Amino acid sequence: MSEEGDDRADALFHALADRTRRDILRRVLAGEHSVSALAAKYDMSFAAVQKHVAVLEKAGLLTKRRRGREQLASGDVEAVRSVASMLTELEQVWRGRIARIDLLIASDPDQED
Repeated sequence: MSEEGDDRADALFHALADRTRRDILRRVLAGEHSVSALAAKYDMSFAAVQKHVAVLEKAGLLTKRRRGREQLASGDVEAVRSVASMLTELEQVWRGRIARIDLLIASDPDQED
């Protein structure tokens, strides 16, 4: 993976490492929400919710647009799919290692049955 790709992966997983951000992402993937409406759903300040939204936006997991005085946030399904793809790639690496270990064990001539 390139350095740019590694930076993007870091940003995505950092954003998803927080339960509030994951919950915000679930909400905005289901439909567009104003940041004010999102803030009303959490027991934290509006500024704290704005910071969570900013982290998700910086990672590319959501986009914001203005409608009058409101900021509307929407989830980016393609970004979520890219995270799933990265995890699948890691899973395949580990499954390959386990398969090679299984082959080594099966081919061990000293192994007793």
